[in-house]
Amino acid sequence: MNLSKYITDERTGITYELVCDYYFIAGDDDEPEDNLPIGRWGRMREEYLMKNKRYVFDSMLMSGKLHSCLSDIDEQAREMFDNLVEQMREAEEVTEQLKEQDQFAWVQRMGNIQQRAQEIVRNELIYV
Repeated sequence: MNLSKYITDERTGITYELVCDYYFIAGDDDEPEDNLPIGRWGRMREEYLMKNKRYVFDSMLMSGKLHSCLSDIDEQAREMFDNLVEQMREAEEVTEQLKEQDQFAWVQRMGNIQQRAQEIVRNELIYV
């Protein structure tokens, strides 16, 4: 069975959009929300909602706000991660000079910083 993405009721003139297996009244958004990028943080949040907060996931999907919320979370998480890494680098004096002198130590310390920053982002933005 091939269902088209949009259908229009000839009597009322209302356009419906196919979402999953159901048709809902199509919104009049200027920019389709599907054009907003969703990176790794947004996908993590989506997976968390699907597995642990299904009601929230379904209501956001039905209201048409899921994609934009995931895109916002992704952007916030990227900014938070970058800021945390930079702050930790400065606090722990992981500099370019260290990178030139001892690359192995620099890689170890940066990996540790990134792991801690990822854990903070996951606990404060993704898994809430």
